[in-house]
Amino acid sequence: MSKSTPQPTGLTVHSKSRVLDVSFDDGAAFEIPFELLRVYSPSAEVRGHGQGQEVLQVGKRDVGISAMEPVGNYAVQPTFSDGHNTGLYTWDYLYKLGSEQEQLWKDYMARLHASGFEGDSGREPGMTLTAPPKEGGCGGGHKH
Repeated sequence: MSKSTPQPTGLTVHSKSRVLDVSFDDGAAFEIPFELLRVYSPSAEVRGHGQGQEVLQVGKRDVGISAMEPVGNYAVQPTFSDGHNTGLYTWDYLYKLGSEQEQLWKDYMARLHASGFEGDSGREPGMTLTAPPKEGGCGGGHKH
């Protein structure tokens, strides 16, 4: 592992809010929704075996994490509530998911829409996985 790889200083699974809190020694800290972790699993089952072979994951909005195992000093392996447990999340990959999550959500939602999947349409990605805004809300008579 190179010196430039940020090392985690904290990792907390929040089952109720379905987010993984990860903090790193460079001061970065991220709240990564379980759904994002699941749909961007680094496993062959999700990624396929080459460019263009990715498998779109649908219906993962309410996925949980039932276990989180360390893998050496370089990764963790979560077991998701849907039984998926083959992805190894390296520190670099968790950092990438955290720092690029806004764009990753946009890409994921675009792929869901393009595939015709309507199960999660009309929602803000990840918004149901975190606490609602303290003031204001989303308006438009949506239920929270």
